[in-house]
Amino acid sequence: MGWVDIAQTCRCRNAGWNLRPKHSSVHRPRQILWFEHICKGQDVDIIERNARAVLLPAIDGLELTDDLKRYFDEGGRSLLLGETRAEYVSRRMSDARRACERAEDFQRLAGEVASRADGVMIALDQEPAGIERLHGLAPSFGDRAELLSMPDETIRQRAHDIGRKARELGVGMFLGPVVDVLTGHNPWLHGRTLHADVVQVARLTRAIISGVQSAGVVAVAKHFPGHHDITGDPAIELADVRGTAEDLLPGFEVFRSAIQAGVRAIMTGPALVPAIDLEFPSSRSKKTIDMLRHDFGFTGIIVSDDIDAVAMLRGLSDGETAVAAVKAGADLILLPASGIDDVAKHVAAAVRSGDLPDHRLADAIRNVEINAGALVAQ
Repeated sequence: MGWVDIAQTCRCRNAGWNLRPKHSSVHRPRQILWFEHICKGQDVDIIERNARAVLLPAIDGLELTDDLKRYFDEGGRSLLLGETRAEYVSRRMSDARRACERAEDFQRLAGEVASRADGVMIALDQEPAGIERLHGLAPSFGDRAELLSMPDETIRQRAHDIGRKARELGVGMFLGPVVDVLTGHNPWLHGRTLHADVVQVARLTRAIISGVQSAGVVAVAKHFPGHHDITGDPAIELADVRGTAEDLLPGFEVFRSAIQAGVRAIMTGPALVPAIDLEFPSSRSKKTIDMLRHDFGFTGIIVSDDIDAVAMLRGLSDGETAVAAVKAGADLILLPASGIDDVAKHVAAAVRSGDLPDHRLADAIRNVEINAGALVAQ
């Protein structure tokens, strides 16, 4: 199912229904529009479908729960195949997972999802020199030293080969590369970054993005605006990025390189970056997302980091955090799959109350379709 911009496609008038779809082959490739009568309480299905369409629920296995089946049946369009906390911390998939997961398992899951929803995007962490969710099922990027020794074209070809294998498994998005340039303390990203030298990180980033996306997989450069020095692990602590705006400038150059290389998605971080926004963590900071859109000229997909991260929540519920992130300008909201029903209801309620403009959902869904669709069409 496609998205519906309620304000632009339907008006309920005394004389009856006036359905006015807006067609544009330039802005909405492969778009499948669907319309339902929307008036006097009958808009529930469309609002809630669009609310689910901006969610990116994460699971650590390859089985769809009943909640996930219902999520796809009722408008969901994205899924992150994640890892356990232990795997995340160790930066390595467990021996048990490596022994039992097969390519056929990924393909079966992708097939089941495709049978329930159109245009679904399956994502996973496939980080050069970091977490590689596909373990032995795809070629490896290699370790940091190996990557640094490679010429650009060799990196690009390897990234293409990994992306091509991922496409065969039904995967369409890599949450990577991690492009943060660390100059101080960072327990969160230790063992996941490319290098401490901006020039090298920019070089590797360009080659990786070019290769991955040439295979039709969306690359996600993360975590804007950069986390060079942070007080703790934002997943479990109220961590803040230390330093001034000037301290962020070297990391900015890497994001500019990623954008120039044509990266289709950027993930914002979960921590507070007081040099940019004193009040809101990056993934729900309008100042931060406006900077990315306007100052950096990024028109691709903006993915939030995990909304259940302690540094992201700061006293809000998951649902409130999701609404804040969409209002700030995020297009996809990363969250635990266990919370999809509650979060979708919060987003839908925010639309109905007027707190969240319905066009913001439509813009988000359209942006994902445009950028993912452009790679598939290559």
